Amino acid sequence: MKILITGVAGFIGSNLALRLFQEGDEVLGIDNLSSGLKENIPSEVDFYPLDVRSKKIHGLFKNVEVVFHLAAKNCISDCQHDPVETADINVAGTVNVFEAARKAEVRKVIYAESSALYEGSDRFPTPESEIKPESFYAISKLSSLYFAKAYNMFFGLNLTALRYFCVYGPAQDYRRAIPPVMSAFIIRLLKGERPIIYGTGEKKRDFIYVDDVNDFHLKCILDPQTDNKTFNLGSGKNYSICEVYKIVSKLLNIRLEPVFKPDLPGEAQVTLADITEAKKLGWEPKIDIKTGLKRSIAYIKNELVSGRI
Repeated sequence: MKILITGVAGFIGSNLALRLFQEGDEVLGIDNLSSGLKENIPSEVDFYPLDVRSKKIHGLFKNVEVVFHLAAKNCISDCQHDPVETADINVAGTVNVFEAARKAEVRKVIYAESSALYEGSDRFPTPESEIKPESFYAISKLSSLYFAKAYNMFFGLNLTALRYFCVYGPAQDYRRAIPPVMSAFIIRLLKGERPIIYGTGEKKRDFIYVDDVNDFHLKCILDPQTDNKTFNLGSGKNYSICEVYKIVSKLLNIRLEPVFKPDLPGEAQVTLADITEAKKLGWEPKIDIKTGLKRSIAYIKNELVSGRI
């Protein structure tokens, strides 16, 4: 089928595009390349370098059956520093995508919310009903949730919301001011540099490998039981940042003491997904953290050798 992905040059978007192509689908991609990398986009994707806030994207939705809306300003610290742009991209941009999908009579929109919606929660594992945002990024995602409900209520637009926890794997965005922890650890250790840990390292995160996420993406396309519902996508297990460092260090057989820096504001102390709703549909994570990290290390080593990092 014909599927459109916004944020196709990003980590999750590029991995999804490759998976869809392998499944035999035709893939269109939109990305303004503000944070994504063009080289991440599979060559088979019909790519358009556009911003999701632009009306120019509307014509691309013609004859599209399913849309994955993944484009966003998603670095929490960057969002805290610029709430105006955060709202412009994550709220106005999302509404523009919903409107384009409505006008084109797209069968289904699958869009990214975030586990950041649970920042203030002390209920673990956290179910989809527990919403307590505490950052501008999370609030922008909460706004998207309400617009999605309105588009379904007033226009009958079929939507599925996905709340990603800490997705990791090949092509993670290591160029952020504060890179994802797994990529950051691997890259710095391979370069002989001491990894950086913000705070004490006792924050715990629910990490999920990108292939497991893509398994659920395919289910969202095909299974009507996912229509107009919200799902947590995590592993249902969590690890402290110090534990992740120890696993990475052991896998690489490199011992360098981390540098501890002041904690980052606006981050949850613990994330842990209640994945009961997703599991009811027959989905379950398959890739354990060591296997996922081995795959991530292999990818990053290749990127280092090729000079792309």
